Amino acid sequence: MRIPNGQETARIMPEPFVSADVAAAFLSLKRRYLLELARRGIPGAYPVGNGVQRKIWVFRLSELVAAITKTAIPNSARICDPNSGSPR
Repeated sequence: MRIPNGQETARIMPEPFVSADVAAAFLSLKRRYLLELARRGIPGAYPVGNGVQRKIWVFRLSELVAAITKTAIPNSARICDPNSGSPR
């Protein structure tokens, strides 16, 4: 893609969606547990279609990682700085 002054710009490709199997393997989780998190509303999980009994879920890995790292490390469990001492 060219812009008026002759410079080229990079094309921005959206992150692809992946299946529950791929997302679970990436996160080292069981597929069943990942689907349970999806039903509970974890960011990065998107239902596809309008299944009456079951939904098909697709995932964006970057959003899952952000959601898990955001909730997995509470402020009190952060690494302490040797200069400031223990966070307790």
